Amino acid sequence: MNHSARGLRRLLNFYGPYLGAGVKVNCISEDFTEIRVSMKLRWYNRNALSTHFGGSLYSMVDPHLMLMLMKLLGPGYIVWDKSAAIEFVRPGTGKVSATIRIDDEIVQHIREKVAEKRRYEPEFQIEVVDHQEKLVCRVQKVLYVRKRRQAVN
Repeated sequence: MNHSARGLRRLLNFYGPYLGAGVKVNCISEDFTEIRVSMKLRWYNRNALSTHFGGSLYSMVDPHLMLMLMKLLGPGYIVWDKSAAIEFVRPGTGKVSATIRIDDEIVQHIREKVAEKRRYEPEFQIEVVDHQEKLVCRVQKVLYVRKRRQAVN
């Protein structure tokens, strides 16, 4: 992944599934430690009860941890999404948002665990909140991280 924060934000905002769900990547910090996303409730992303469709709530936060870790760890590491779960707390109405952060201590911890165990499966939690900062859903994600194997010539 060889994009600047600004270039990646632009790319994600024109990504078909995000356009279709109405997801907006509002900000990616230059150091890739924070991403802010939001989604307004529209006719095309609401469910039968006129609240946010659960799949759209999940897709709003889905790729970001993996993309951030790929950038933060660098090309010597492989990062994959391994599993995810979502807990719906209250109906999402209006605009919802999430802030996804990975600080330096977490990155260092992941590097240490990978060095010790060859691979590591860090767990993260992302909270999606409504316009009043009330919790709408909690997304648990597990990633898979290992060092990239060196090519032997």
